[in-house]
Amino acid sequence: MTSTVTTPPPTARPQGPTAEVELIVGGMTCASCAARVEKKLNRMDGVTATVNYATEKAKVSYPAGIEVADLIATVVKTGYTAEEPAPEPVRQGRADEEDGKDGADAPVDPELAGLRHRVLVSALLAAPVVLLAMVPSLQFDNWQWLSLTLAAPVVVWGGGPLHRAAWTNLRHGAATMDTLVSVGTLAALGWSLWALFLGDAGMPGMRHPFELTVSRTDGASTIYLEVAAGVTVFILLGRYLEARSKRRAGAALRALMELGAKDVAVLRGGKEARIPVDRLAVGDLFVVRPGEKIATDGTVVEGVSAVDASTLTGESVPVDVGPGDAVTGATVNAGGRLVVEAARIGADTRLARMARLVEEAQTGKAEVQRLADRISGIFVPVVLLIAVAVFGGWLLATGDAVAAFTAAVAVLIIACPCALGLATPTALMVGTGRGAQLGILIKGPEVLESTRRVDTVVLDKTGTVTTGRMTLQDVWTAGGVDERELLRLAGALEHASEHPVARAVAAGAEERVGELPAAERFENVPGRGVRGHVEGREVAVGRLFETVPQELARAVDAAEQAGRTAVVVGWDGVPRGVLAVADAVKETSAEAVRELRALGLTPVLLTGDNQVVAEAVAQAVGIDRVIAGVLPEDKVDVVRRLQDEGRVVAMVGDGVNDAAALAAADLGLAMGTGTDAAIEASDLTLVRGDLRVAADAIRLSRRTLATIKGNLVWAFGYNVAALPLAAAGLLNPMIAGAAMAFSSVFVVTNSLRLRTFT
Repeated sequence: MTSTVTTPPPTARPQGPTAEVELIVGGMTCASCAARVEKKLNRMDGVTATVNYATEKAKVSYPAGIEVADLIATVVKTGYTAEEPAPEPVRQGRADEEDGKDGADAPVDPELAGLRHRVLVSALLAAPVVLLAMVPSLQFDNWQWLSLTLAAPVVVWGGGPLHRAAWTNLRHGAATMDTLVSVGTLAALGWSLWALFLGDAGMPGMRHPFELTVSRTDGASTIYLEVAAGVTVFILLGRYLEARSKRRAGAALRALMELGAKDVAVLRGGKEARIPVDRLAVGDLFVVRPGEKIATDGTVVEGVSAVDASTLTGESVPVDVGPGDAVTGATVNAGGRLVVEAARIGADTRLARMARLVEEAQTGKAEVQRLADRISGIFVPVVLLIAVAVFGGWLLATGDAVAAFTAAVAVLIIACPCALGLATPTALMVGTGRGAQLGILIKGPEVLESTRRVDTVVLDKTGTVTTGRMTLQDVWTAGGVDERELLRLAGALEHASEHPVARAVAAGAEERVGELPAAERFENVPGRGVRGHVEGREVAVGRLFETVPQELARAVDAAEQAGRTAVVVGWDGVPRGVLAVADAVKETSAEAVRELRALGLTPVLLTGDNQVVAEAVAQAVGIDRVIAGVLPEDKVDVVRRLQDEGRVVAMVGDGVNDAAALAAADLGLAMGTGTDAAIEASDLTLVRGDLRVAADAIRLSRRTLATIKGNLVWAFGYNVAALPLAAAGLLNPMIAGAAMAFSSVFVVTNSLRLRTFT
């Protein structure tokens, strides 16, 4: 086949920017089909393509000078169909179908429905044929002609898609799984027709014993109608169960795409108007009533409520939001009325980016799958040669054409490498989809292989182990001073400041004593603190006092030893108390560290804070090794130094300053509450800011990889064990067909067990 573009010599290989496109490839029936399409696309100059049989998609990178139409033409010339996916975020038709199982309103998949109809009709026709052949006592006079009448439509009509695919591939000089099945079933039918019309098999009173192995018989009186019909039905049934399971495997991604709101109440000119969500623009104000989904990512401008993000993050506890707080599309308003300003729409929203990450991961290929694809690509031609050799060997050894034919047909049918091609992509589809449901986004299949080798996990302190925001931790008062009064006055003054410590004091005071009075004549003293007048008193907070009573000095020392920031509060020139502020450790961090240790990982705390603060946090969560005082640009060096020690490093972070270290680590995990830069640089994204999800992510990745390996062991082992048995004449072709179909169904069903991961 010639490419759709003229291939220049290697020295003229085009350089420059490349574009990417995703194509939906139709007509593939096995892994060797995917391998052929991938091979043809990759032969185009400058093109890099990955074709996934399970998702039926091709991800193609191509240079300037090549059009998408050229790529599609190449796929068509290879014998398959190709088209760009519809622009809508939710696919219609086949991609949404889940066999009608998950809701009465699910659209009907015509391809799956047609396959189901073909299976049912073929099974009804083939059942009497197989029964008559297997139970000689049921064989009446001229039973063989009834068998022919029933079997012929099964082989010709029921197996029609197999024969058409085999013929298409033959015209393109290729052989696939369909070739093996088509040749085997047509040969069995052809032999039977010869025996019935030209041999002795059509005589009244003919009886036909059924045996599981090859035996010497008279070829002229031997028919294989039960083999032709039975194998066709088993193959069709296997295809149907496989297709239905593949749609179930992608159900999590489709559910993710369906999460978004369909319409929204937008405020225009002070009035509400209901519009489709795709007409919403950045900057629009929209209303979210209790129980409604938030239409898109935005910022609350009016109202107070609690938002349930469980469908998106897996977090069951609603989060309180108010004016100025960011909210995410597809989450549910569980409380009061909110007015939200749209910040991101369409493909830029968090939901769309999550769906895109999951879809890209499902389209990619792990290294183990590439090996399986290479084997599948050469397996079918090799099997055809083996079948010819088996026929010739049996004929030379026994002189029995019937035995030779039976063994050769069994080889053709048992050897289909379908399970081999499904082993990796189905597990990857289910694993990544389940991860999305749990708030874990796996960027690509190669990530799974990294999780198995990781032995050290580096945890960035701020925003990962801690909350990332300062909070009021402790209050000490001098003798005779009321704690509530201290907090009222200090909180009122700090409320006028934007400093992180001041915000922590103000928020803590407001939470403990309620509404705060207003401050007057506020003054910020750079590097030392703030002062002003509150309710007629001159209040100061910070290092503004020349002398501090001994009891308060001890409180300052205690706070600093615990890694906290201490500020002295006083009024009218007299120190009255000490407030301790710190970046609080997340409640779940200690449990997360224990779970990471249980996975065989050594935790390391990494921070730019001083050693005292870092060690206090490490002690609180159970981490032994601390690397403190690290500048943002030096975090990469820490990761590389650990790698130089022979460690395989996972890095967990959330900030812009973590992005380079996340990229340098063997496995990068970004907290979804962090920055876009960190998320882009990571391999795994943890949608909610709970460090325990890091352990879940590694556990899920390892479980998915184990499932892939189990599938491959079964698929390889099945073919390796079954081929010699068939060649030795120890398998009836019909039993071989049933075993081959079971092999594919087993692999897909084994992958579906990942849906129960918790």
